Amino acid sequence: MKILTTPRMERCIGCHSCSLACARLVHQMLSWDMAGIRIASSGGLSTGFEARTCLACNPAPCAAACPTGAYSQRRGGGVIVRKNICIRCGECARACPVDAIYLDPASDPFVCLHCGKCVPYCPHDCLEMKDVGGGGPAAKAEAAEVAS
Repeated sequence: MKILTTPRMERCIGCHSCSLACARLVHQMLSWDMAGIRIASSGGLSTGFEARTCLACNPAPCAAACPTGAYSQRRGGGVIVRKNICIRCGECARACPVDAIYLDPASDPFVCLHCGKCVPYCPHDCLEMKDVGGGGPAAKAEAAEVAS
């Protein structure tokens, strides 16, 4: 399995290309507010930018807090989100230690699914997918479910 990492954020110019790619390609929206990755200033334009994204906790506190099972643990860390059973209660967001789950009152919660679709859209190569092992048949089937 692979997870999204942000090893070169010192290169980030805050263009939000990754957020827009996530919103459009993964969530079928056109707003960086509806993406699993968020870019924000680190305290001012001269201090650079930071990416707020799921850290692929294992075990994931958001999955443990979800009362319906809409969030479930993914092999290698992170979560699989089943939006059709999410009741939008916000327990997942309250449990996230890095505030990486974004609640939109009119839609589903947004969290990084570690699909990597944002990576090629970063013009400064700030993002990468890191292999965390577990690449057997079950993991490949799980990755296909996450990407769909």
